Amino acid sequence: MAHPQQLGFQDATSPLMEELLHFHDHALMIVFLISAFVLYIIVAMVTTKIYDKYILDSQEIEIIWTVLPAVILIMIALPSLRILYIMDEVNDPHLTVKAMGHQWYWSYEYTDYEELGFDSYMVPTQDLLPGQFRLLETDHRMVVPVESPIRVLVSAEDVLHSWAVPTLGVKMDAVPGRLNQTAFITSRPGVFYGQCSEICGANHSFMPIVVEAVLLESFENWLSASLQDL
Repeated sequence: MAHPQQLGFQDATSPLMEELLHFHDHALMIVFLISAFVLYIIVAMVTTKIYDKYILDSQEIEIIWTVLPAVILIMIALPSLRILYIMDEVNDPHLTVKAMGHQWYWSYEYTDYEELGFDSYMVPTQDLLPGQFRLLETDHRMVVPVESPIRVLVSAEDVLHSWAVPTLGVKMDAVPGRLNQTAFITSRPGVFYGQCSEICGANHSFMPIVVEAVLLESFENWLSASLQDL
């Protein structure tokens, strides 16, 4: 959950988001080192009058400043490509949920169970209970079991939307007439909040996403109660 004046990312609650945070720290450290080195060179050149004729014309230095940036780019590209492949993998999901974007709410269908689906609307400010978050709470949450691969099929009925939950490292565009898929694994129980991340009209800011991760036993109890209510 994000908080005011937060400078970094939200805490990771999925292995994928942990990988993204590690890559962010890796790339940021390289940027800091390059910035510090360039700043040192600038200060040294401005403040000193001493120079070396071998620096003014040297093939060895030209080789270094050509090869070194290439090595740095490789150090950034290889982990990035690895994470891209991990993000696209959907290995034997235990549960499939179809998320449909509408103006301006989400609907969820648990395709592994017949006729189990519901619409998820934002809870108005005047109806919020103590402890609930304004503009983030919904009347129906997407409930999933902990430590289970979850596949989410994302599409839209009217305009472009985007199903995004930052703490899970998930963001997938919802395109009318097209079915996209993404996957995640929650590493601990909790309630995780997201919002539509594609400008979709006047009430774009009022279609939040709430994913509740529970233990398998609790998920089975919720599933039984939901099927009985149909």
